[in-house]
Parts: sequence; C-alpha cells; structure tokens
Amino acid sequence: MSLSHRLAVVRARDFRLFFIGYATSLLGSSMASIAVSFAVLENDGGGTELGIVLAARILPLLLVLLVGGVVTDRLGSRQVMITADVVRCLSQAGIAVALFSGSPGLWTLVALVALWGAAEALFTPALNALVPHLTKGGTLSDANALLGMARSFASVAGPVLAGVLTAVAGASWVLALDSASYAVSIVALFLLPRTAVTASPASSFAADLREGWAEFRSRTWLWATSLQVCLFNLLVWAPFLVLGPVVAQRRLGGAGSWGLVMALYGAGAMAGGAAMLGRQPRRPLFVATVSALGWSLPSAVLAAGGSLAWVCAAALVAGAGSAVCGTLYATVTQQQVPPGSLARVSAYDAFGAFALGPVGLAAAGPVSVLAGTSAVLGFGALWQTVTVAALLALPAVRAVFPRPAPDGPVDAGAGPAAREEAV
Repeated sequence: MSLSHRLAVVRARDFRLFFIGYATSLLGSSMASIAVSFAVLENDGGGTELGIVLAARILPLLLVLLVGGVVTDRLGSRQVMITADVVRCLSQAGIAVALFSGSPGLWTLVALVALWGAAEALFTPALNALVPHLTKGGTLSDANALLGMARSFASVAGPVLAGVLTAVAGASWVLALDSASYAVSIVALFLLPRTAVTASPASSFAADLREGWAEFRSRTWLWATSLQVCLFNLLVWAPFLVLGPVVAQRRLGGAGSWGLVMALYGAGAMAGGAAMLGRQPRRPLFVATVSALGWSLPSAVLAAGGSLAWVCAAALVAGAGSAVCGTLYATVTQQQVPPGSLARVSAYDAFGAFALGPVGLAAAGPVSVLAGTSAVLGFGALWQTVTVAALLALPAVRAVFPRPAPDGPVDAGAGPAAREEAV
C-alpha cells in the first residue's frame, strides 16, 4: 500500500486543520507538565507542595469527566472543545504571568492548575466524539492512528524541550508557549464546520448520565475492556512507572537509562501508529486485545532482572502494542456507539481508566517495601497476561467487526433528532 494512500486522511481539510491545532497543543501540554513541576520547586516548594499541585490537576479531571460527556452530547463536541481550550489557554497564561511577576503562592498555582485539569476533562470525551465528523470513507482508523502518533511524539519530545527551555529561559516562558499552543488549537477548531448534535434532550442532567451509562453497560466488550484497563493502570502501569526508575537507579545506570527506556516506548508507539495507517483488521477488537499483551513485557523483564538492552526492547514492543491497541479500540468505540451517546460513553470509559491510577502510584512504593520490587512488577506482568487471555475468551470481544464506512464525511447528525450546534 502506497504512502499516499496511507496518508489519505491528511488530505481532508477538516482533519488536517484539527490535527495541526491538536498536535501543537499536545506538545505545549507535555512541556507544561514539566515546567509546572520545576516552577513549584524553584519557588521553595518541596515534595509535599509538588504533590498538592499535581493532585490539583488530577482530581478535577476525574470529577468533571462525566460532566464533560453530558455537556458534549448536549451542545456538540466542537463548541465544548473550543471552551475547554479557551480555559486552558487562560489558565496557562495565568500561571506564566504569576511566575513572571515573582513568586506566586501555592494556592494560586493550585487554583490555576485545577482549572487546567477541569478543562482537560471537558476536552477528553469531546475529542472522541469529534473525530468521526472529520473523516470520510475508511479513514477513521487512520485518523486515530495519526492522533496517537502525535500523542506519542509529544510525550517524548515535550519533556526534552521543556527541560532545555526551562534551564535556558525559565518555567514561565514554557507556560507562555503552552498558552500560545492552545490559542493555535482554538483557531483550528473555529475554522472547522459546525457539527451536528444527535442527543435527544433528556429531562435532567441525571437522566443524561443514566442514558450514557445504559449505553456503556449494554455492550459487554466495552465495560469488560474498560474494567481491564482500570485494573491495568492500578496493578501494572502505575507500579511500572514508580518502580521502574527505582530498578534503573539500582542496577541499570540511573536516570539516563530510564529516559532511554521511556524514549524507546514512545518510539515504539510512533512505529505502531505508522504501521496501522491504511490497515483495518477484520477483527479489530481481537487484534487490539492481543496487542495489549505487550504491556506485560517491560514489567516482566524488570522483575526477572533483565539487562538494559532487554528492558529497552520490551519497552519498544510495549509501545508498538499500545499504539495498535489504542487506535483500534478508539475506532471500534466510535463505530459501535451511537453518535448521540458517544461523548458520555467515552467519559465513562476514561473515568474508569483514570480512577485507580493515582491509587496505584501512591501504593506501589509501600507495597514494594513489604512484598519486594520484583514481586510487585512480576505480579503486574502476570496480571496483564491473565486478564488479556480472559478478554480474548469472551465471545463479545471476538465478535466485534468493523462497520462499513460511508462514502462521504460522517454526518453524526443524520436523523430526526439531530440539531445544529450553535457556534
């Protein structure tokens, strides 16, 4: 298959505009996370203060996610994403101004970071609902692959750029750049055509939530995979992120070695995303689930005392598997869930994924003291293998097939319940 065919989705004006804005804001966000941490530390803060600021972003993200799903299905993804990016642009500008003006108080940073997290919670389910509006023909999977590649690139390049820019110019300039990156995304979103909204007006906010939950739980493959991801973040990924650096410090060469491991994970994700372009497996959810086995490898190699070379190879494979899994899972969800409920279903899915992650991050260290680092990592690898096998045993997972794509742009608003977004 030619490269031109693989990148056909980029030739679509709407997706191309959105991709430029989204990729720009992603890079800014990945730099900002590092800059905020250094800003706290440079203003005489310690681990406690840094933990409070980081929690101030995560907690609103969890609390507002379900609200974001309801609001998006009621008002339309484009409008909600513009609002979210305006809030993120202003919050990052506020942090930058506070740093330029001197030493901001802890609670000033907490309030601004909390706004950032709340806006991110609005943006997340709206993103999943918007992508089908921007694609045509059979390019939905390619769009998800490219968006995943952008996230992977930002996760690798962002921290590197943030470290250099923070050292040279200071954290305030990095946050100013992040604010500007959101402005680019806002412009791109404004240039997109209006989307349609298919959600039928419910009697109340609670009724909207119940309708979204009914759609979510009515699909066995959806709630089962969401539960597996929730426990994966608790028992596999969080311990890997916490204990991996510990192992690296003890016997793999320190921070530089761990940076190489994570860089190769990102490189693998980009390679996996590139490999997915132009490919649509006959059983996408089955392939996505098999690909999730890759996540067990880095933990297994660390637990077994493998060398740096083996850990790097495992991270590369895991990254590639994560891209395949993420691309296909997003595409299946967008194809199988009715457009009028897609944002709410995505919000429930994301809430499940995020909910226990902070618990895993907090518990990994203490549990490793009691059980041993290798035992915790080894259990995570075994857990991932067993739960992936359990998912593959479900007929509902094996029976999901891709739906035929329409010839023209996806019109999620087709039907009597559709109403135009007022933007």
